[in-house]
Amino acid sequence: MPDEVKLDPSVPLTLQQALELARQQNRDLQEAMLSLERSQAALREATAARYPNLQLRSNLSRSDSASGELSNARQRELFGDLATQQDTASTSLDGTVELSYDLYTSGLRPAQISAANSQVRFDELEVERIAAQLQFDITDAYYNLQQRDEEVRIARAAVERFEQNLKDAEALEKAGVGTKFDVLQARVDLGNAQQDLTQALSQQLISRRNLTQLLSLPQSADIFAADPIVPAGDWSLSLEESIVLAYKNRAEMEQELVQRDIGAERRRAAQAALGPQVSVFANYNALEVFSDSLNSADGYALGARLQWNLYDGGAARSRALQQEKNMEIAETRFANLRGRVRFQVEQSYFQLQSNKTNINTAGVALEEARERLRLARLRFQAGVGTQSEVIDAITALTQAEGNLSRAIIEYNRALASIQRAVSNLDGSLAGN
Repeated sequence: MPDEVKLDPSVPLTLQQALELARQQNRDLQEAMLSLERSQAALREATAARYPNLQLRSNLSRSDSASGELSNARQRELFGDLATQQDTASTSLDGTVELSYDLYTSGLRPAQISAANSQVRFDELEVERIAAQLQFDITDAYYNLQQRDEEVRIARAAVERFEQNLKDAEALEKAGVGTKFDVLQARVDLGNAQQDLTQALSQQLISRRNLTQLLSLPQSADIFAADPIVPAGDWSLSLEESIVLAYKNRAEMEQELVQRDIGAERRRAAQAALGPQVSVFANYNALEVFSDSLNSADGYALGARLQWNLYDGGAARSRALQQEKNMEIAETRFANLRGRVRFQVEQSYFQLQSNKTNINTAGVALEEARERLRLARLRFQAGVGTQSEVIDAITALTQAEGNLSRAIIEYNRALASIQRAVSNLDGSLAGN
């Protein structure tokens, strides 16, 4: 239906609001949290092996013997009414209570518990990783929307300036001090500026839809960036300190170490399958047969069981070898990831520094471009300047405005990037 794709009126959205929406609605983060809850339940299951098992078994049965019925039939054939008939049906109730405990497992039980505990830690880190990446993706998309909104504002301002330039050119032509060529040139420049505005509006809509999708908002939502374009903060750490912090905090790196630990525990569990398993048990049982004249009977049993898989065709050793390879894979991934993390930190740090310098340079250039346009218009209106000077001044001002906004946004983007590179989360997405 057309109403389903109709955009709502534009809604202002701050970066903090976007991050909060992402925490509440992002499906990848929700899935990671559910996986963490599942692994926590698996840990509780593995930990339960530390305690004994208590079982109750009971049976109520009624049976009728076929051989007894045949015996009764033969008795009736031979002796008639004098035959002695036996009751062949019986009803019985029996029950057993057994307490058992695995006394020795050759390391299988602690290995399984340790592996489950490491899996919980791995999934906790996965939540942290997804939260960190989601925070960066939302922040990056928000800055992209800010940039597109600013490009639309700059393009509209350029159209207004070229409209004013056209009015000035037409006024001078009517006064006899301007030329038809100046008017035509002003119209061409205005048309070009209007095309730039149309393109900027298109890119703005694309950026809005991208952020809407990341936030899992209804497709009818129409949002725009409410935060002003200003530097988001400072990065006080040196490059070396940033690299060390990344090595310490990155969830992905710790995940590979945890994955190695999981492989080690699973290898130990596989090897334990070849060792002896010793358990102890105690049970109590009772039996009542209702069809006889005897009282119920009971009994008990105490004992120990030994189970030792002496030969399995090499299956346990093969499983242990698989886990050894998993450990080697995790170590290789850790080494590769360490190099990538260092490069990410260095790249973000250098971009941060260069964009910080560009902000100061672009700010000075913007003030000079505004003054240049003011003087060019005064000269043109007074008849001592040319239209080309005004056009060049408008173009320079438009470029200077774009340079300043891009420098600030790229600085903020680099700041978010280095925060992601060191997993410097503020908890806005990782919290419950």
